[in-house]
Amino acid sequence: MTDRQATCRCGKLVVRTRGEPVRVSICHCLACQQRTGSVFGMQARFPSDAVTIEGQGREYAQAGDSGSIAHFRFCGDCGATVCWQADALPGFVTVAVGAFADPHFPPPRVSVYEERKHAWLRLPDDMEHFD
Repeated sequence: MTDRQATCRCGKLVVRTRGEPVRVSICHCLACQQRTGSVFGMQARFPSDAVTIEGQGREYAQAGDSGSIAHFRFCGDCGATVCWQADALPGFVTVAVGAFADPHFPPPRVSVYEERKHAWLRLPDDMEHFD
């Protein structure tokens, strides 16, 4: 079983995961673009019972493009978002892949909100693609 650790930039908020993610995806919605400061967000979904969260995090709740509320946990010191839980996906914790700081993390297999994808961005054909 694979154990991984994701942290904020200063290391005060830590998420530990056990096992492989059930889904690794990228999202092109405007909320993810604004949250990351990039053209998409990349995240890995784990069952809640495979995740432990340590440290003092702050929470920000926001509705995404779908209208579902997500509760983002971020560090109050460095501001980095590490994980979140979506009301529409009970029983799961989603972790920002960049917080793992692991260039060997499994690649995304799903791309969502592609109607908001930047036109210059090219993605592998063998991914699942959703507008």
